[in-house]
Amino acid sequence: MRIKLTYILFFGLIFQSSFTIAQENDTSAKIELLSTQSNYDVGSKVILKFSSAETKTPLFYCSNSYGSTLVAATLKNNTLEYIIPKNITKKIGIVNWKLLDKSGVLSGKFYMQPKAEVATMETYIGPPSIEAGGTDYTMLVVMPTDSLDNPIPENSLVTTKYQFLTSEEKDAIYTKNLIAYKNINSKKEDGRMLISSESLEKNSKEFTINVTAAIPTNFNITATRPHNYADGNQVTTFSTSIIKDRYNNIVSDGTFVTFFITNSKGNILKTTGTTIDGVANSKIIHPDYKDNWSIKAYVNGMAESNKITLNYIQVIKDFKVEFSENNRTITVGPLKSFMQQMIPDGLQVTLTIYKNDKNIETLTKTSFNGYVKYRLKPAVYENGTYNFSIKTAGKQKEFKTVKLW
Repeated sequence: MRIKLTYILFFGLIFQSSFTIAQENDTSAKIELLSTQSNYDVGSKVILKFSSAETKTPLFYCSNSYGSTLVAATLKNNTLEYIIPKNITKKIGIVNWKLLDKSGVLSGKFYMQPKAEVATMETYIGPPSIEAGGTDYTMLVVMPTDSLDNPIPENSLVTTKYQFLTSEEKDAIYTKNLIAYKNINSKKEDGRMLISSESLEKNSKEFTINVTAAIPTNFNITATRPHNYADGNQVTTFSTSIIKDRYNNIVSDGTFVTFFITNSKGNILKTTGTTIDGVANSKIIHPDYKDNWSIKAYVNGMAESNKITLNYIQVIKDFKVEFSENNRTITVGPLKSFMQQMIPDGLQVTLTIYKNDKNIETLTKTSFNGYVKYRLKPAVYENGTYNFSIKTAGKQKEFKTVKLW
């Protein structure tokens, strides 16, 4: 009898447990979504409602591309209400949600759609300088956004405006993938281009693009000088013609021009200049001896000039050398120029000293008032016989077996 009662109690407990689980499943199944709207304007208040026959208020999970959150419910007249937080509703895009009840089967999504209004115009443009000719371009990128910093709806009209020289133009572009963009090509002329954009009566600020001259074409050079004497004092000035590109635009100020000078010995001298209003100038001192120059200029890697030649006439045909004070003072001069005037200060004179046919020292000085003096100290140059070579203005004199005492 006792065993029978035990079996009856056991089966009764199993039946009661099954009834309780079925009742809970039925209760969970009674929670249904009442809200039918799936699209909301961004920034608007979003409330999702569910019917419920219970007093339980399960949590509501929602997530978008900016993050996730849990929302507590408010129960009113057997209706669960979930107010979506503003940090979710103020961003456009899909919001996924799930009701965290025991069944876990209620889930869905809704879409926060952008407003057709523009509060700000995020505009980017570059590069800020382009080359004239029509092949180079700058890119304008516009992202109109609403008051919540969301991009406006797809295919919204953006009007680009640009002014160049005497022309003004407009183009219509449309937003795609959150932005609108346009490549703006240069014209054949150089100058400044002003660019702006507009969308839904909201205007961007003004941007400036510099349209600079294209690659320069070949040019001519000239030389001016006060005379053609090789006095080592006066200055020869090299000048270019107005350097232009193939569209007849003057190259930008600061274009670097290098003048290469090849002398009669095959040595190469170099002087440089930069353009102002398309013309570059550069200066170089005359040689101090007879010479022939061949000059050509280059804009490195882009353009070159014609070749010109210059001849310089020897001004010092001879000079005197005097030994005094035990031959330890050597005076060179007077050094006279083309009108028999004293050569300007700064003419270089070189003294080379030999002993036993061996070069022991080379001394270089510059002229002052037409003379150069060398003093050979006994502490440095012992008494004995030396050979001397003196060179200036391309002329050279040799003095053999000079005795110092």
